[in-house]
Amino acid sequence: YFLLRNFSFLEICYASVTLPRMLMNLWTQRRTISFIACAAQMCWILILGTTDCFLLAVMAYDRFVAICNPLHYPLVMNRRVCVQLLAGSWVSGIPVQIGQTFQIFSLHFCGSNLINHFFCDIPPIIKLACGDTFVNEMMVYIVVVLFITVPFLLILISYGKIISTILKLPSATGRAKAFSTCSSHLIVVVLFFGSGIITYLSPKTQVSAGTDKVLSLFYTILTPLFNPIIYTLRN
Repeated sequence: YFLLRNFSFLEICYASVTLPRMLMNLWTQRRTISFIACAAQMCWILILGTTDCFLLAVMAYDRFVAICNPLHYPLVMNRRVCVQLLAGSWVSGIPVQIGQTFQIFSLHFCGSNLINHFFCDIPPIIKLACGDTFVNEMMVYIVVVLFITVPFLLILISYGKIISTILKLPSATGRAKAFSTCSSHLIVVVLFFGSGIITYLSPKTQVSAGTDKVLSLFYTILTPLFNPIIYTLRN
């Protein structure tokens, strides 16, 4: 439960970056945000989203050790290792995402200041910039590959090993029990990474603004909403 407690705290922080302001905007109908506040909101979304990706990968590794090497689990996933993995998940994305936020908000904005979105996300902000944004878009793709695609591939490798081990178990009851321990995490991974990868890796000509908003709602609000339900029912 050490990783699950920290994951719950992270989800509270992640939802708190966007949801309170969104509710206030709906209530007061004053849908404005300052330049600095928009940059701060984007920066926190990126940092917490990166931490989310790494922490989900750490949780997949935890399941891998528990199922594939159960006798070594207390030795491999001891308290010190868990703290180090958790600290790495939180710290690793901070300098890169601060730099990316600074780079995006250093662009020249000379046209409309109306953000076609629920919050300050990368795609709608880049659309408001004047001039050539090719370099910025390439930097976004590189960061997405490093901080979303790589953790997702590590999760797929972990689950490939897990499924291979489970299928070798002699009893159907044992296989069902092993699969059930991974079901909660797997559902969360599909919801979070699925919507995030489509949003940030799909060519912008193929994704409409409306689709972008729906997908953003998935990984910023709906996934944190479903997580307690998914894990509570599992427990």
